[in-house]
Amino acid sequence: MIKTWTTVFALFVACATSTASAQAVQGDIKAGEGKIAMCIGCHGIAGYQASFPEVYKVPMISGQSAAYIAAALDAYRKGDRHHPTMRGVAESLSDQDIADVSAYYEAHNPVRKDAVQPHDPPTQVAALIEKGACFSCHGQNFSKPIDASYPKVAGQHSDYLLAALKSYKTVNNPRVGRSNGIMAPIAQQFSNQELKLLANYISKLDGDLKTIPPAHFR
Repeated sequence: MIKTWTTVFALFVACATSTASAQAVQGDIKAGEGKIAMCIGCHGIAGYQASFPEVYKVPMISGQSAAYIAAALDAYRKGDRHHPTMRGVAESLSDQDIADVSAYYEAHNPVRKDAVQPHDPPTQVAALIEKGACFSCHGQNFSKPIDASYPKVAGQHSDYLLAALKSYKTVNNPRVGRSNGIMAPIAQQFSNQELKLLANYISKLDGDLKTIPPAHFR
């Protein structure tokens, strides 16, 4: 366990350093509202499903932290995350655009002031959480990450979570997969069935994430 925590901490420092530039630009919520045209066609429709690389609901991002959204978009732009559609979107955005869009979505579903009370997971899932040291980054109940550049995942769609977790296991594929020094070795410890158990559990937790259609979509 000590070795696991040491490794996680070292990777956390490296990850924080690599994403610092993505977080350096100050985002403007109002400006971001005018820059989300490429986002709302998927992320602004409740239950909307992507079809690549498999069918799953696109992630809820209203209420997600700005630092994480910025880091994710920067990873798509650099090619550390492989997804043709998302890379095309990210490559069209400047650092300021990314900061503005990220600020908008963080404020789009303000975080509740009431604390989310953690509860004990089923025994099998608890063992998987301990094996992956999940709480050491995502926080108790997967809703309070230790750093804003890590995602809130409590309540996220289970099929998206599974697709995302499996993508960290994918290597040498130019169209699918995610390069991440923290998540890759963690995900690779698990079978896809175990990742599905984790995804199903996390999706049922109480969290801050929502899909909120723009006013003219309602």
